[in-house]
Amino acid sequence: MIIANPIYDTVFKRLMENRRIARFFIETLIDEQVEEIAVVPQEYTYKKTKTKRKKVENKEAEVTEEVFAIIRFDFVATIRTAQGEHKKVLIEIQKSRKPTDLIRFRSYLGKQYQQTDMIEVKSGKVEKALPIICIYLLGFTIPKISAKAIKVNRTYTDIIKKKKIKQKSALIEALTHDGYFVQIPHIKGKPASSLEKLLSVFEQRYFIDQKTTVKSYEHPVDNEIIREMIDILRHVAADPQERRSLEAEWLAMMDEEEYERMHQTIAENKKTIAEKDETIAKKDETIAKKDETIGAMTEIIEEKDETIAEKDETIAEKDETIAKRDKTIEDLEARVKNLEQQMTATQK
Repeated sequence: MIIANPIYDTVFKRLMENRRIARFFIETLIDEQVEEIAVVPQEYTYKKTKTKRKKVENKEAEVTEEVFAIIRFDFVATIRTAQGEHKKVLIEIQKSRKPTDLIRFRSYLGKQYQQTDMIEVKSGKVEKALPIICIYLLGFTIPKISAKAIKVNRTYTDIIKKKKIKQKSALIEALTHDGYFVQIPHIKGKPASSLEKLLSVFEQRYFIDQKTTVKSYEHPVDNEIIREMIDILRHVAADPQERRSLEAEWLAMMDEEEYERMHQTIAENKKTIAEKDETIAKKDETIAKKDETIGAMTEIIEEKDETIAEKDETIAEKDETIAKRDKTIEDLEARVKNLEQQMTATQK
C-alpha cells in the first residue's frame, strides 16, 4: 500500500483532525481508556522569518520570507484510570524533527499551564487548572535510549520516611505532568502489540521517492482504526493537490535545513576567522616583543660600540703621548751622546 508519510505536518494534521483516530492514538499510547475527547479550539503553530538572496527582476536582492513549522494539537479528554477514576486532562501532542526544539517545547508547555476548565460546584462555576499529559513525537533519537516509546510518569514519595504515597493531590497534579516520548527513528520490525501496530504507521522505511514524502506500508492491517488511518494516508498520497501541499512542505523543510546549514557554516567561518585573528594577534605580540628585545640589544651594542670607540680614542691618545715621550727620550739620548763626544774630543 502506498501511503503519505505521516511525520509531515500537513499529513499528521489530517490524521489528528479525525476524532476517532485522535482518540485511538492517545488511548493506545497512554494505555488508559479515553471516555470523551474534544479538540481545544486554538491550534498552535510557530512561525519565524528568514532572509535569503533571490533574483528579483534580474537582480540579486535579499528577500524576507515567513516559514511555518510544527503543528501542535491540544485535546481536552476525560480518561478512566486503571483504578476506575474519571479525570479530565489536557493532552498536548507535539512533533519535532530536531532536538533544538527543546526551548520551544518548554515555552509552549508554559502556556499550557495557564489553561483552565470550568467546573460545577454548589456556589456556581469555578475555574480549575487541568492536569497535563504531554506526547512528543521525535524525529531524532535520545542518546543511550533505544526504546521506541517511553513513558515518564510521576510518583509521590515521602522523602523523610522513604516510602511511596498512594494518595493524589489536585494541586500537585496541576503543577506536574506525565510525558510520553516516541522515537520515530527506532520504529522498525514486525509489529506485535496494539501500540507497535499504531507506531508502525510512522516507520521511516520503504520510501518510494527521494523526498521521503511517500512510502510503502508493508505490514498487515487487522485493526479498524489503523485501517482508517491507512485509508487517509493513501488518499493523501494519491490526491494531486494533497501531494502538492506535501511536497511544498518538503521543499520548505529542505530550504529551512539549507538555511540552517548556511548559518552554521557562517558561524563556523566566523569562529575560524576569529581564531586566526587571535593567532595573528598573538604572533604580532610575539614579533613586537622580539622587536623590542632586538631594539634593546641594538641599544646595548651601540652603547658598547660607543664605549669601545671611547677606549680606542683613549688608547690612541695614550699611544700618541707615549710616542711623544719616546721622541723626547730619543732626543735627550742623542743630546747626551753628543755631549759625551764633545767631552771626549776636548780631553784629547
